[in-house]
Amino acid sequence: MEEKVYVCTVCGYEHTGELPDDFVCPLCGVGKEFFEEKK
Repeated sequence: MEEKVYVCTVCGYEHTGELPDDFVCPLCGVGKEFFEEKK
């Protein structure tokens, strides 16, 4: 099973794996609500 990849809609940073509730983008600092699952 492949891990999910989430993309920051603000800066384009890609995070592999689940997003914890307190996750913030390491590049621009926005919260997980700004991430969308990459299809």
